[in-house]
Amino acid sequence: MPVLGAFTFPPIDEIFRWKDIWFSGTPFAINKTALLVIISSILILVLMIGGSRKMKLQPSGVQNVVEMTYEFVDNGITKDVVGHDAGRFTPFLGTLFLFILFLNLWEIIPGIQFPPTSRMGIPGYLAIQTYVIYLVVGFRAQGFKYLTGHLFPPGVPKALYILVTPIEFVQLFLVRPFSLAVRLLANMMAGHILLTAVALLCAATWTKSIPEAPLLPFLVALNVAVILFELLVVVLQAYIFTILTAVYIAESKHPEH
Repeated sequence: MPVLGAFTFPPIDEIFRWKDIWFSGTPFAINKTALLVIISSILILVLMIGGSRKMKLQPSGVQNVVEMTYEFVDNGITKDVVGHDAGRFTPFLGTLFLFILFLNLWEIIPGIQFPPTSRMGIPGYLAIQTYVIYLVVGFRAQGFKYLTGHLFPPGVPKALYILVTPIEFVQLFLVRPFSLAVRLLANMMAGHILLTAVALLCAATWTKSIPEAPLLPFLVALNVAVILFELLVVVLQAYIFTILTAVYIAESKHPEH
């Protein structure tokens, strides 16, 4: 365990693994990660219900936020990527975007500063969910041709199928969901580690127990800059995951894409 002056830095594993809070030792154990997921789900429900209960012709307050979010997802993701006839996917894509966004935002909330998406269980589940949805959409839209069209792309010399088909199989069934999950996981893990490291350095200099104490103003400014940068990453990662999901659905629904 590395030590700086009188300040002890925790091991990396310690900032990702949390002890059970309730129901310890059972399949229903709830730790910090699960608690933040539950709270995020409740906040999203409160936001959406509160913004749509008494809708007015001229939106304001929470209704304005809800409508802007819906229009952003519907126009900027669903219609632009999946198609103008794909409005039924907007509720799913909007929920996916908000869920990831709310989970990511915990990374920069003082006193919490931990994104549940930095644990593989969350992005892994979301990737599997997306994987199942785009496969179902593909088979419903194209039938068995959805599979044969991927594994045996038209225009490829038949002799090359022995090489192309295994690659396409791995890409469709393994690489897509894995890369979708790992992209979100890796970015949120890196951000969490970076924020923790800068915050610990600020705490260490605040004790004035090390020679670098005069660097405190610089480290505080650096901490603020990192938080602002991570805010951009938080939003961007929610958007990237959602738009990639839309791309996969569009490809399944419209093979010509």
